Amino acid sequence: MVVLVLNCGSSSIKYQLIDMANVEAPTVKALGAIERIGLPDGILTHRPEGNGKIKFIDEIPNHEVGISLILDALISRVHGVIEDITEIKAVGHRVAHGGEFFTKSVLIDDNVKGKIDKLCDLAPLHNPAHLAGINSMEKILPDVPQIAVFDTSFHQTMPPESFLYAIPYKYYLKHKVRRYGFHGTSHKYVAEKACKFLGLDFHNSKLITCHLGNGASIAAIKNGKSCDTSMGFTPVEGLIMGTRVGNLDAGALLYLMEKENLDLKGINNLINKQSGMLGISGISSDMRDIEDAAWNKNDERAILALAMYHQRVKRFIGAFAAEIGGCDAVIFTGGIGENGPETREIICEGLEFMGVDFDKEVNKGVRGKETLLSKPDSKVKVAIIPTNEEKVIARETVDVLKGTN
Repeated sequence: MVVLVLNCGSSSIKYQLIDMANVEAPTVKALGAIERIGLPDGILTHRPEGNGKIKFIDEIPNHEVGISLILDALISRVHGVIEDITEIKAVGHRVAHGGEFFTKSVLIDDNVKGKIDKLCDLAPLHNPAHLAGINSMEKILPDVPQIAVFDTSFHQTMPPESFLYAIPYKYYLKHKVRRYGFHGTSHKYVAEKACKFLGLDFHNSKLITCHLGNGASIAAIKNGKSCDTSMGFTPVEGLIMGTRVGNLDAGALLYLMEKENLDLKGINNLINKQSGMLGISGISSDMRDIEDAAWNKNDERAILALAMYHQRVKRFIGAFAAEIGGCDAVIFTGGIGENGPETREIICEGLEFMGVDFDKEVNKGVRGKETLLSKPDSKVKVAIIPTNEEKVIARETVDVLKGTN
């Protein structure tokens, strides 16, 4: 089965065309992105399997036109990867927020679209764009089934003591203000892959998965279910990220609003775009730039930013291990988790008390591949498991259509 995976943003569409003939080893036939939707100089970047990057610049007024351009690229005689659009048997959509409605991926119908629409208040930057992509695809390929795969659904197994905030309970009932968690598709994927790799039983294990990238989160997974995660009502909560603040005293937020005369838009910009590693270092949101400044230029603020980053990740690992009553494995994934040996080593320093015997020599040169990073007799295993959210979405799409999800 050939599945088209779409991740629609307000002005962009990322896509992959994936052949799921072998579910355990799917093949990416093409991938790419549409950028600058709504502007006269929209961009389509298309990367067909076995060929180089192809770039088009044209007016892309809306998502429907953007998706049409993607489909045209996929069947092009020059740079296409399928002969006819009918080869696409399903479309899998990444949807940021499923709220409490969705605990798993679902076949999209009018009822599902209505619920995604109701959740736009909780994800105003994401869910409207996802709906635009769904509606556009319905117009273009009305007979092709579409599946919604939610970032939040895996974390819907969190118990109330984990997901509730200590605010008046009426606001949870009235406005659904609670912790939802994100990166769920990634956490589920790497947890399952890690268990296969390490010889653990996914449904009888205690795992801590660390998705470390420009956006970052950690999940505590016990017996195949998410028990807690670092992100909350929005993806701002939790770890220090590239430009997101992570955990912050709400009182400090109010204080800054008053002292800096910030309105809601201003404070939202501060916590989402000006904070995190960029805010601390004053250099960049990119970990590579900060590491270069810290280790090669001895920049004090870069050194401080790294120390804060490592400490926060370690704090969550320790807390989550206590919460789920131990740990069988700590898993690193995401751009930083997969490609940052120094970050992994520093985070794992001091975790010997919980049974981690980290192999520094093995860790040194490893980037982006499935690897055991702990010594053979380590009580708690440490591993890299590369994530691939698009392949997860494709697999979930196939599972929904088969009725096995």
